[in-house]
Amino acid sequence: MRRCPLCLRPDIRLFHQDKKRSFHACGQCCLVFVDGANHLPPQAIRSRYGRGGSLENQRNLPQFVLPLLNELATDQASPLNGLNYGRLLDEQTLKLITAAGHNLSQYDPFVQPNSEALQQQYDFICCYRVFEHFGSPYREWQLFQRLLNEGGYLALSTRLLTEPARFDKWHHKNNLAHVSFPSRETFEYLAANSGFRLIFAENDLILMQKASGSAIKRDPNLTPGE
Repeated sequence: MRRCPLCLRPDIRLFHQDKKRSFHACGQCCLVFVDGANHLPPQAIRSRYGRGGSLENQRNLPQFVLPLLNELATDQASPLNGLNYGRLLDEQTLKLITAAGHNLSQYDPFVQPNSEALQQQYDFICCYRVFEHFGSPYREWQLFQRLLNEGGYLALSTRLLTEPARFDKWHHKNNLAHVSFPSRETFEYLAANSGFRLIFAENDLILMQKASGSAIKRDPNLTPGE
């Protein structure tokens, strides 16, 4: 039985079909996703993104991380410990972060698959232009929940699907490495079922905060490793 790769529910339907891929929509979390049979093979993804992705995304990454860090630092007197997941910041930006007294670990599955970075907890996690590449986003969502401290922040930048009726005209879907297309409703669902607070989800920016342990809800229908 085909299930949603994010919420694992079977409530899905065919959403769009083009010459190369089939797209499905989940009736629970509203994720639109590419049929697994149409995913690029791992070696093709590694060849395309094994050097950090597009130059535009690499140039824009500091503009995503630094303002986020500055904003979070205004609410916390002590230094912040964060994780940059999916892409790598340049050395100059890392030095700026260190000079401000903060620490930022980095994990990139192709360039820097540092398993030690996934064995601690963080005050914040930033994830820039990689959610759309998640073939099994349930796995990353479980990872982010585990890695965040209580009260920690998750910041994502990804193209939000805002006009489902115009999906066939949406250029973002044409990149064959893009397989997951969330909407604001997707993150509303995750917040409601995982004990997170959705702070913001507009203009391709999503900011969520993990609740304290006593407030975290668990969806009884989601079983880790299912």
